[in-house]
Amino acid sequence: MTKSPLQILQQYWKYDRFRPLQEEIINSVLDGNDTFALLPTGGGKSICFQVPAMLKEGICIVISPLVALMQDQVKNLISKDIKAIALPSGIKYSELDTLLDNCLYGNYKFLYISPERLQQDIVQERLKQMNINLIAVDEAHCISQWGNDFRPAYKKIAILREMHPAVPIIALTATATDKVVKDTVQELDLFQPKICKQSFFRSNLGYMVLHSEDKLYRIHKILQKNPGPSIIYVRNRKSAVELNDFLNTSNINATFYHGGVDAQEKTKRFNQWLSEEVRVMVATNAFGMGIDKPNVRTVIHYHTPESIESYFQEAGRAGRDGKTSFAFLLRNQSDKNRLHNQFIKVLPDITMVKLVYRKLSNYFQISYGEGEQTSHEFDFNTFCKTYDLNTLITYNALQFLDRCGVIRFIQRYTKKSSLQIMTTGPHLLNYLENNPDYEIITKAILRIYGGIFDEAVSINIPLIASKINIAEKKIISVLDKLNDAELIEFTHKTSDAEIIFLIPREDDRTINRVKHLLIEQNNSKKEKVEAIIEYIENEVSCKSKLLLRYFGEDSTADCGICNYCISGTEHQKNNNITKIQEDIVRLLQEKHLSSRDLMEYLDYPEKLVLEVLREMNQHQIIMINQNNNYQLAQNK
Repeated sequence: MTKSPLQILQQYWKYDRFRPLQEEIINSVLDGNDTFALLPTGGGKSICFQVPAMLKEGICIVISPLVALMQDQVKNLISKDIKAIALPSGIKYSELDTLLDNCLYGNYKFLYISPERLQQDIVQERLKQMNINLIAVDEAHCISQWGNDFRPAYKKIAILREMHPAVPIIALTATATDKVVKDTVQELDLFQPKICKQSFFRSNLGYMVLHSEDKLYRIHKILQKNPGPSIIYVRNRKSAVELNDFLNTSNINATFYHGGVDAQEKTKRFNQWLSEEVRVMVATNAFGMGIDKPNVRTVIHYHTPESIESYFQEAGRAGRDGKTSFAFLLRNQSDKNRLHNQFIKVLPDITMVKLVYRKLSNYFQISYGEGEQTSHEFDFNTFCKTYDLNTLITYNALQFLDRCGVIRFIQRYTKKSSLQIMTTGPHLLNYLENNPDYEIITKAILRIYGGIFDEAVSINIPLIASKINIAEKKIISVLDKLNDAELIEFTHKTSDAEIIFLIPREDDRTINRVKHLLIEQNNSKKEKVEAIIEYIENEVSCKSKLLLRYFGEDSTADCGICNYCISGTEHQKNNNITKIQEDIVRLLQEKHLSSRDLMEYLDYPEKLVLEVLREMNQHQIIMINQNNNYQLAQNK
């Protein structure tokens, strides 16, 4: 007897019922319709393709942009005794061949692949042979030039439609404007799709945009007032480390997460936060998709994000359990300039893109009309220094060339090296006794890395250098000598990236073909930055209504729990000013207090309290004494 979607949900996921819209989406897929599922963060998107795929014969192909997200979903499916497999990057051809054979003959239900992996001939040939029951495109907004995370490889997903025209496609995303939805439907060639859109309104989530010149102090107060697991988003690695240190010295248990943290340490820190051994995760946007912790009470943005889409998705990680939670965005006078400097001023124009492409071709001595499919080790900083190029603008130009299919710009983030010991332990120790200069370095590596006698192990030379206080150059020199002595096999990567030229070099002709895409991309970036600035500066509307309006959803009712709704109307604000003045006078009658002390006692918005203090000082109701504290003026 054929099972129902609800029975599949109960059997494998142990849920009693579907969340809003899930059943409608699943039934649409089971009816053979192309479907567009627009569910907010935490809305349970994966269930929408996993349940119908379990009810149909064959395998579901899932296109996903992030390796970590693919691996997490495969791990979860396997834990439910569902056969699933992912094709990550970096695997050998023979291994890829075996994995694809497993999908063909091993009764697997899910195959997760990246859009880049889909472009390989061997993958396409095997996909043609597979009995595919559903094609799921996760984070589907990546296909749109107007989407927040545009990835050019997504534009080639439609090849699956050519291979299997009768197989339904489901596109899923958490953040897409009406413009992005229309663009995505067109790019994926969806046929009369059923569009299922859940309201973005979150009744339990209060959006709090707070003005604060002392953001560290404000974060400390927020975390004191709102107990429970928290995420703090920052824009760069340096801020992540510094804020983490500040919190820990303030007796708030925190850890940090960014792209430079090695994979093993990332997993450890993530699990510490999940298990609540650590309360606060300070992170860049590397800590993103696939986070499923329902009881996050606060998400705090230390820096203003570059778009409402990013903000909404990150803020939406709070309160997935339905309990009251808050998303704080801290802003001050410098934020607007920082946004323009960081995201607008560094956008390359067409002249810059042409210059970077020409210099890149010269750097690798690519002749005109040649270079197609050639691969080159690439040190980004050396390239920029060679031609005196601005690093940020050059980086964005390379990213653009990658998006448009002119080059592949593969970033490694860390310079990976590998090492394997090719002799026995006693022989190695005997050698070290006769060469004591090598002993400290070799023994440090043996202490840090296990299994190094059995197989090649990735080693982190900067980490080793920091542990034993020896220069990286000295370590590399010693390892090279041990390699020459055939005691070890040592491979050292001296570049931090790889460049693959995808088409023959034609200089201006190449770039002129994608000029319109650059104009569209730059305009889109500018619009997104202006939209987030308008959002944070708006003090006359409900924050939830502003977000809903951006995503094309009209709402007449205020949310009741954002900072605007809590502070109330202008009339209420005026009443608040009178009340704040009275409270300040009452407190200063007892003792002299600093502005920070007053904030401790007054439960009003910081910006409003500072305005009232300035007014009272100007009207000589209060004064600042020699200790930089407020006191009542002498005539009071």
